[in-house]
Amino acid sequence: MEFQDTIISVFREAGDIALFRVAAIIVLAWAALLVDQKVLPTIARKLPGRIRAYVLSAIPLIRLIVLIVAALLIVRRIIDPTLENMVALLGIVGVGLGFAVKDYASSLIAGTVSLYENPYRPGDWVTIEGAYGEVQNINLRSIDILTPDDTHVIIPHGKLWTTPIFNANMGTNKLQCVAHFYLRPDHDGVAVRRRLNDVALSSPYVQLTSPVTVVAVETKWGTHYRIRAYPIEPQQQFAFVTDLTERGKASLVGLGVEFATAAAVADER
Repeated sequence: MEFQDTIISVFREAGDIALFRVAAIIVLAWAALLVDQKVLPTIARKLPGRIRAYVLSAIPLIRLIVLIVAALLIVRRIIDPTLENMVALLGIVGVGLGFAVKDYASSLIAGTVSLYENPYRPGDWVTIEGAYGEVQNINLRSIDILTPDDTHVIIPHGKLWTTPIFNANMGTNKLQCVAHFYLRPDHDGVAVRRRLNDVALSSPYVQLTSPVTVVAVETKWGTHYRIRAYPIEPQQQFAFVTDLTERGKASLVGLGVEFATAAAVADER
């Protein structure tokens, strides 16, 4: 009974609560969140790279500010904001969070921390526990990742505490792509590297302001070549790798180079 009396004493009398104002605050907050979640990402994706990154990274922060302001305005209208009432309310909320929604609260706290540390932003390409994709939305409890197979993966922010976060572009439009080539050892390595470098530089997707590198590693079965380059936009990564692979293969065939067999490569792995 004492606990129930404490809860009741925190709230205003029903006649003193301005229900119309509370409803108006909820509607305005909902509209602001809708703009933040639907309109701003659409606008941001039409902006240049660096400005787009700033706008996308501000979306979750704006959402948090809207929710906090709306909650404070509503609390002021349903609770008499005395020191005793606020202490009692915080105690009630703390007990509820501690016993009922510990994991949920952990994800909420991690989500708040993510706004400061920025391990991921909307538009980033991340890998979390084997799931790779583009961050679509950052909510209070979780993030929404869209994989290349058009599958949405919802990951709670609580993974920040225990799981490595692999971010491929970190709020920029620089995302390194790699195209692999497996060749038999009897070939002119210098000619192959030059040809693969030309293939990368002539791609319609290549970002010419970023370096193009061709790496060669000698193995038991032959030579493993990798083209490392950056597409103009991170969303072009798969088309870019496909273009490098197709044209690179055709160019190497023109040089008379022989490719290593799948069995030899598999044995090496």
